[in-house]
Amino acid sequence: MIAALPLLALAFALALPALAEDDSDMTTITVEVMTLKDKPIPRASVVVRFVEGRSIVKLGKKVLTSYQLRTSNQGKIVVPPIPQGKILIQVIAKGFQTYGEYHEIYEESRTVAIRLKPPQSQYSAHENEPEPKKAP
Repeated sequence: MIAALPLLALAFALALPALAEDDSDMTTITVEVMTLKDKPIPRASVVVRFVEGRSIVKLGKKVLTSYQLRTSNQGKIVVPPIPQGKILIQVIAKGFQTYGEYHEIYEESRTVAIRLKPPQSQYSAHENEPEPKKAP
């Protein structure tokens, strides 16, 4: 048992550089969700999903590549490290249009500012119909 400790320490020391290399392929994203007038939108649902790029495996397990979070009262979230590459960011907030867009992110950290639009009025084919003619 005691003889195994130096071997375990050696294995861990050899694995550390490999772990550090994987961190260089990860990115930390800060998402700021605001109105068109630059007011923060609290409690907006944000989905961040790694879509395409080099997948990361640490200690034989795939790294988590999708997060579902809610913005703070300042309209911000910080996404835990996610692999760099093509990343889908979706935002849903009550009273605003849904946002969804792909972002190519290859930096160690990036802030993505998202401006949500107010909802559009619904189109109805019945709104501007002429009045039906009355029978004589």
